[in-house]
This record gives sequence, C-alpha cells and structure tokens, in this order.
Amino acid sequence: MIFCLVPILVLLLAFFVVPFGVMLYQSLFLSLLQAPEGSAITLANYTKLVGDLFYLKVLGQTLALGVGVTVLALVIAYPVAYMLARTRSRWRQWLVFLVISPLVVSIVIRSYGWMVLLGRAGTVNTLLQSMGITEHPLALMYNWFGVVVALTHVLLPYMILTLASVIEGIPESLEDTAAVLGAGWWSRFRHIVFPLSLEGVGAGVTLVFMLAIGSFVSVLLLGGADTLVLPLLIYQQVILINNNFAAALGMYLLAISVVLLYVQARTFRVRGAAA
Repeated sequence: MIFCLVPILVLLLAFFVVPFGVMLYQSLFLSLLQAPEGSAITLANYTKLVGDLFYLKVLGQTLALGVGVTVLALVIAYPVAYMLARTRSRWRQWLVFLVISPLVVSIVIRSYGWMVLLGRAGTVNTLLQSMGITEHPLALMYNWFGVVVALTHVLLPYMILTLASVIEGIPESLEDTAAVLGAGWWSRFRHIVFPLSLEGVGAGVTLVFMLAIGSFVSVLLLGGADTLVLPLLIYQQVILINNNFAAALGMYLLAISVVLLYVQARTFRVRGAAA
C-alpha cells in the first residue's frame, strides 16, 4: 500500500520541498552586490522587511488587498452559491458552466478586458458620461479600485464553487422545519444555513486570500505606482539581481499562507468535527 504513495511523494519532494529548501537557503545570505566577497549565514534579509517602514507598508498593502478582495468575493459569492446549491432547474449545469467559464480564459486576457472596460475612454466611463452621471472620465484603472475589481472577478469562481459544495450538503429539511415553526428567511439563514456553512466559508476565504496576496499579473497590468504588493516587490528584486532578498520575501508569503491554513484548520475544521 505504501508503494502507491511513492509517486506523489517524489512529486512533492521534487517540485515543492526542494525548491522551497533552495529558496530558504538563498534567503539566509546577502546578495553579491551587498557582499561581493560572500557572506555568512544571516537573518539580515528578514530583518530588513520588518525594520523598514517602506517594506512594512508594502506588506500592509498586500494584506489589505487580500482582505478587501476576499470580503468582496464572499459577499458576492454567497447568494450565487446558495442559489446554485438549492436550485432544481434543468439549467443548473449551464449556470455552473457560466460560473467556471472565466477560469478557461487566460488571466492576461481577462486583465486586458478590464482595461478596455475601465479605461478613461473605456466602456464604463463612456456609459457614465452618456447618461450624464459624470462630466469627466473617472479614474477606474491604475489604482486600487481597478486591481480589486479585476482580482475579485478572477477569484470569484473559487469562492462560489467552494461555498456551493458545502451548502449543497446542508439538508433542506432543516430550513423547511424552521419555516414551519415560523422562522423567516433571515432567521433561517442566521441560525441554520450560515453556521452550517462556516467550513465552506473558511475554506473559500483561505483560498481566495492566499491567491489574492500572491497575484501578480492583474496587479501589474491594472495597478499604478501606489499599488505595490509583495509579488511585485519580489519581481523588482529579481530584476535588480537581489535574489536573496527576493527569496526572503517569498518565504514571508509562504509563512503567511501556512499560518492562515493553520488558523483555518483550527477555527473551522476542528469546530465542525466537534459539532
């Protein structure tokens, strides 16, 4: 039986453990530009991030972007996921296809699509001006607004599918019983549906947040000078041939993801198991 695990163990070792090990090793040394004659093992690359206000600001912006995109995706996705989980329409398969259809389109193409929509001469500004809502084009791109909108669109299917799979497992008879006893839709949602779907909420929030803080293409294409996040900072450091500091930044992103996974496991899965 253990031999069946050999292929997956080899895959994890070759493509996850070894690359992360190399990145960790590189992060413990200074770059050749900083130490031309080489350097001993040091934590300077790690202390540099937490000791400089500029890098702390970038870290804060990265986390804020992840929180903003995650909250917006959750608010939009939950009603859609509930509808997909409860509908008995023969069009359900087509509705699911519409949800996952953005995933088959390249993220670059989707980002350029939002550039066409949100540009100063784009579709949204043209409609707003033609309707008399605004006299001048709005700055909808090259700022945080454009980045959040694009990332929410990119990551929304993950949240919807995660929530729908959990909500579908909640027996409808519980809601029917509560309705018979006089509970309105809000009471049924607050006391039955939402508490029982918390595991899905936790999984969806964790997945979307990790993907959001690691996003690169959408931020690069739709962001501006002020929308600097850790993935873009890592890219800049690689361009500047400071791979060691870039490796330390990558380890910070990995640490954030690991901590979030631990919190999600302790908060939602264990609670669900205890229930």
